[in-house]
Amino acid sequence: MARVVPAASKGLRLGRGQVFSYDALIKRAADMAKAPYQSPPKPRPDIVQQIDYEAWGNIRFRPDYALFADGPSAYPVTFFHVGQFFQKSVKMHVLEHGVAREILYSPDYFSMPKDSIARKLPNDTGFAGFRLQESRKRDDWRTQDWIAFLGASYFRAIGALGQYGLSARGVVVDCAEPTPEEFPDFTEFFIEGAQKENHPVSIYALLNGPSLTGAYRFSIRRTEGVIQDVEAVLFLRKDVARLGLAPLTSMYWFSEAEKRQREDWRPEVHDSDGLAIWNGNGERLWRPLINQPFAVTSSFADKGPKGFGLMQRDRSFENYLDGVNYERRPSLWVEPLDDWGPGAVQLVELPTDDEIHDNIVAYWRPEAPARAGESYRLRYRLHWLADEPYPAHVARCVATRIGRGGQPGKPRPKGVYKFSVEFAGAALDPLWGDTVKAEPVVTASSGTISDAFIEPVPGTRRWRAIFDLTPNGSDPVELRLYIRGNGDALTETWLFQFRERPTA
Repeated sequence: MARVVPAASKGLRLGRGQVFSYDALIKRAADMAKAPYQSPPKPRPDIVQQIDYEAWGNIRFRPDYALFADGPSAYPVTFFHVGQFFQKSVKMHVLEHGVAREILYSPDYFSMPKDSIARKLPNDTGFAGFRLQESRKRDDWRTQDWIAFLGASYFRAIGALGQYGLSARGVVVDCAEPTPEEFPDFTEFFIEGAQKENHPVSIYALLNGPSLTGAYRFSIRRTEGVIQDVEAVLFLRKDVARLGLAPLTSMYWFSEAEKRQREDWRPEVHDSDGLAIWNGNGERLWRPLINQPFAVTSSFADKGPKGFGLMQRDRSFENYLDGVNYERRPSLWVEPLDDWGPGAVQLVELPTDDEIHDNIVAYWRPEAPARAGESYRLRYRLHWLADEPYPAHVARCVATRIGRGGQPGKPRPKGVYKFSVEFAGAALDPLWGDTVKAEPVVTASSGTISDAFIEPVPGTRRWRAIFDLTPNGSDPVELRLYIRGNGDALTETWLFQFRERPTA
């Protein structure tokens, strides 16, 4: 039986100490990959299944029991209870001076209603996840957190505007394949606190799933938003049809680009509105997100990408008119810290009819097939901010609008669509003079482009490129556009996948 050691935090209990190193965690993951998969424990499923969203929300960790509530780390740690949507228990350890001690579960750590079904769970139930609270120097640290790990290999952080939104994941396995997607779990965490606010918190995690295992090291800094340096080593038990590294997951329902009649009273609803890519050749790409009629995967081939991310560019409250702060949701940028070689940034867009579903996934897929026995090592940095960490010198796309083609006041031709793509940025300032000859450069994978031109957007410093598209079949049309001035690109490259939809 484990020897129980009292922690500095009031009432929190720890198990016997064990020597810990990241190299040893990697070896554990490698050894696990050679053995048959074993699922993480699910304590009393008959009870946990009854802890629905409302009941789970009424179970709150008592901040007085937080790890590091009284120091020495600057950021206290609180824990999530298991429930209907988070049924697997995850082992938690505190790591100090190279020694790890398991944090032992107790129902006393949580406040819950007297009639809560959770009171029937055994004393060894375990935790579902954890989160880092704000600095102990802040009066509101007990109620304000800034990063959370909860469910499978999901985690999320607030951005520079103080709001949660999209999530990151440890890995993606067979997303949008004919077979069911696999969701590996972080099964153990090792938490090493930061001695000062400007120091990183170190989190180590063990990953396990039917097809692969992994060891992760997160170095997490609370800055204007949140910055995470990630090291990952993955070991494949089985062949994986689609392996996605550094994956991001978000929600997109509709924006100014496409909204079905009477679908919702709000102008826009989304956590992210586009995929930004800075490819290995230095080109900046912007792909607005689409609520597709069925699962669609888009692939952007590259070699040694400089970065990619799911962005929330629209920051105007008037474009959401909702109290859930969509205009403050973070953007999340992935910056490779070593050469990832050939592969592709892939974007998966699933259909949704509500904002409660994450239907967008973006990740890096290596070019070589993912075979059993292979291993992967990668390093990258996650920037949870309001915008891209490395702004481009060219102007960027700020809106995509689609309507009927033709000209106002004249009969509108059937089957013709007008696009108005708006750009903003200092690179467009010369267009207000007479020294730059500028034009839109538009291409389409099929169909016909006509009547393309640029003009300023009245009352703003923005410019828009306008063109008509006449599709010549039912296949989707891949569109590509940028504004060229005096032979140089003045904007990033806008990409869009257009498909005709049945009219309501």
